[in-house]
Amino acid sequence: MCGIAVVLCGVRIELSDLPFLSASPSFFVERLQFSAEDIRAVLGRRGPDSLGEKKIYLQPNVATSAETREETRELVNTQYNGEIHFIGSTLQLRGTTPISQPLVDSSGNILVYNGEVFEGITINSCDNDTEVLLESLGKAGISVPDVLSKIKGPWAITYWQESLRTLWFGRDAFGRRSLLVHWPTVEDSRFLLSSVSPSSSVRDSSGLDAVNGNNNHRFWEELPCGIYSITMKAEASDVSLLGEVTKHEWRSNMLKELIEWERNFVVPRPEDLSSALTTSSGLVQTVLAALKKSVMRRTSMYRIFQGDKEIAPVAVLFSGGLDSMILAALLDQCLDPKYEIDLLNVSFDGPYAPDRVSAKAGVIELENIAPMRRWKLVEIDADLSKLTHETKHVMSLINPADTYMDLNIGTALWLAARGDGWIYKGGRDQTLEDNQRVKYKSEARVLLIGAGADEQCAGYGRHRTKFRNGSWVSLHKEMKLDMQRIWKRNLGRDDRCIADIGKEARFPFLDEDVIKTLLDLPLWEITNLEQPSGTGDKKILREVARSVGLHEVAGMPKRAIQFGSRIARESNRKNFGSNRAANQASAGSVRFIAPSE
Repeated sequence: MCGIAVVLCGVRIELSDLPFLSASPSFFVERLQFSAEDIRAVLGRRGPDSLGEKKIYLQPNVATSAETREETRELVNTQYNGEIHFIGSTLQLRGTTPISQPLVDSSGNILVYNGEVFEGITINSCDNDTEVLLESLGKAGISVPDVLSKIKGPWAITYWQESLRTLWFGRDAFGRRSLLVHWPTVEDSRFLLSSVSPSSSVRDSSGLDAVNGNNNHRFWEELPCGIYSITMKAEASDVSLLGEVTKHEWRSNMLKELIEWERNFVVPRPEDLSSALTTSSGLVQTVLAALKKSVMRRTSMYRIFQGDKEIAPVAVLFSGGLDSMILAALLDQCLDPKYEIDLLNVSFDGPYAPDRVSAKAGVIELENIAPMRRWKLVEIDADLSKLTHETKHVMSLINPADTYMDLNIGTALWLAARGDGWIYKGGRDQTLEDNQRVKYKSEARVLLIGAGADEQCAGYGRHRTKFRNGSWVSLHKEMKLDMQRIWKRNLGRDDRCIADIGKEARFPFLDEDVIKTLLDLPLWEITNLEQPSGTGDKKILREVARSVGLHEVAGMPKRAIQFGSRIARESNRKNFGSNRAANQASAGSVRFIAPSE
């Protein structure tokens, strides 16, 4: 996990070729007062191992680095027009030797990368993928979209291609890594990219002008998934620069299919339903194999850089529910037995929160199927009324998301990522009252999360509503909508909250091969919402759980983190007076008002 940013000044950016912007009405955006130091500060939290920067100074027909400019200060001071400032922080998880971003090759190409290359580009287990990616991008005759379209894994990137005087940027097809953008406006002509916004940016996150009530455009937006470029050209006057923005097509047919997310078999015949009350063992094993390979890619197929430390490298965001139990069981099969596995559980109601209760039961079930593994349930207890400073901080992290639901989820994820809680010393007897509960802080840098399971396997209540009102076709359309907007509604927010602690979120259910495996199955094998909750929803994953010995959790109903941890209840009481008042106000979708400093 890394933090990346670009500040581009002094270049007129042409945006008319971007369809999602050209139809937008004119809007007002104030010029926020933050400096490069503010950006460095927030990026440094994401990448505590190193922090670096590099500047390029642009003239109409040449680009010069900061080092070259120092050598020719007088000449460049009178002629350069634009400036590109690259900033990169690094949380190193790959390779045997430390690196520092931005990386620069012998041709003057500059790469600042936040991501993992799990497959698609050949990388040895001890290589650093950022270094290998820079080498791949710099090869003659290879286009940037060709290289990026090959990557299997999450990524966000900024890359300066010296030979074409082109700035490339983008994020993977599902948006598993955050990248925020500020498109130039009349009030603020800078072009900005950043993994996360400086804290001052939260002032306008409500999109409302406090003085006159006018709706304003947010300063930061989630960059839509894709590959973009800005090519620097001299304007007709030959004394100023124009940046032409282009969005490029993916070069992978598989990626295009996954983005479209169209299933071949949606509406079952009567005989399909009669035979699909239980999913065939062959289909279950196919899904299980894809999930196991996904977990292995993210945990043990490539060596996790730890420096001189010998720590448990991977933890699981753990509710004791279906998704996190499957991930924990598969992690046990993939991770060297010498490592303990931290199971991070957040509660805003001590031992009484539903997720705490199910987590304790889940550990017992895991110990039954994997008795040789040392499982550590890390109980992270929180009191929302005492998290004033932390809440303000999370508000800045989730920006541009700005609802109470986003804030509740973001707070729970941020606390989980910290891993600062309690464990019982008694191992398998940890639930006994006479066990000693001691402070513990998880040092695992990789955190497995079950995001994407509900979207692909119909785990939300609205899926059941769509099915009831419109049957299979409506259910498919709702699931497709969820998958195509997950980058904007969930993943950028989640990445920013977890990475702020110097941890990396990895999403095994959103592996490209897992998505394709599930999409290739008939919808009625994935889910059957004619059956009750805890049975037909996420049917295929319930069968996967049973196949690895998790019989108890296979029958548990879905419970979202904000409800299972009870942060939603405490937030409703704090901000609306009661759960009833909050429900009447549809509290989850209400925008919070950021406190003034």
